[in-house]
Amino acid sequence: MTVDAKNLDVIVIGAGPSGSVAAALLNKAGYRVMILEKEFFPRFSIGESLLPQSMSYLEEAGMIPAVEKAKFQPKNGAAFTRGDAYESYDFREKFTEGWGTTFQVQRGTFDKVLADEAERQGVGIRYGETVIAYASESTGVTLTVSNANAESYQLDAKFVLDASGFGRVLPRLLKLEKASNLLSRTSLFTHIEDNITDSRYDRHKILITTHPKHHDIWYWLIPFSNGRASVGVVVPQEYLQAMEGGKEEALKQLISEGGMLADFLADSSFDTPINSISGYSCDVESLYGDQFALLGNAGEFLDPVFSSGVTIALKSASLAAAVVDRQLSGQTPDWEKEFSIPLKQGVNTFREFVEGWYDERFQDIIFSTLKNDQVERMICSVLAGYAWDVKNPYVKNPSRLTTLAALCRKE
Repeated sequence: MTVDAKNLDVIVIGAGPSGSVAAALLNKAGYRVMILEKEFFPRFSIGESLLPQSMSYLEEAGMIPAVEKAKFQPKNGAAFTRGDAYESYDFREKFTEGWGTTFQVQRGTFDKVLADEAERQGVGIRYGETVIAYASESTGVTLTVSNANAESYQLDAKFVLDASGFGRVLPRLLKLEKASNLLSRTSLFTHIEDNITDSRYDRHKILITTHPKHHDIWYWLIPFSNGRASVGVVVPQEYLQAMEGGKEEALKQLISEGGMLADFLADSSFDTPINSISGYSCDVESLYGDQFALLGNAGEFLDPVFSSGVTIALKSASLAAAVVDRQLSGQTPDWEKEFSIPLKQGVNTFREFVEGWYDERFQDIIFSTLKNDQVERMICSVLAGYAWDVKNPYVKNPSRLTTLAALCRKE
């Protein structure tokens, strides 16, 4: 289906998960939608472990069949190790109703599946297109775009959604960026042939490992369905700078210090270049304006420890699509009450858990032998992505983590 670029209702910047889902939802509502994507798909992206809550937004966009057809690695929970300690959460045993399983995905494939499905549903997509300027008037928005041949042109629409992720197109163009209150860290990561045969390892769960001595250093291990896995470490920048050698040497050295993780990866083949991201946490002055809104990482990114990025992105897409629909249909929605505040409800829940991870409150809870089944289900719900369920006391008041940690420390 060809979308008339001269009569667009909405332009979406970025064809990642939030952009594809928002575009599909608006297309379903009858709007003419065009996605502009800087890269050509498939392309590498980090953030491969989904949370069950994200499945509800994929379901809303009619994308579950396409995702299931791709045969990604099923995921039913999260496991945590520190030294010889091992704890796990089964997302099917959570407090909140809803999806209890999801997938671990290679994002190059996953993002293309979603973009292709949005296009199949009727969304227009242009790849190799970079937005270089933004201008707005009462009648709409004009974007200046540079294509793969470095030729510039303009596109008009009534509304723009920025789903550009770490590209953060509109925050840069409109000077909306501000520093995150989370400390700056560096992540080293790659894909490997994992060759894991250890019976203690559960491929249906993401594995989060804490460094046995330096508890602010942690690792992820995300298995894929083809015998490969994503592995990475998050480390304070000053610690990494003090290490000798390059990125590969640093990653392997840190993994060798990872206790049970080192056992699991003893026979792994590191056959892909090491990537790195530094200072990835970010924030903005506002998530919306008169004729634009920011989705996912384009607005705020916390930390990868609980794999919340895609879930927050898809939640923002679902909320924004509904508010855009009301605005373009002639209503006067309240973007603060209908988009920003509801989105930040979950973001703030995740933020408390992230801060609790690094100040060790949450680590003390995870590795405590003091367990309560009901509390475990509540914690499990947040880890499964249900950070907007205010029936959960740890969502309604995330600071309860402090009290729970104090109890666990007294055991």
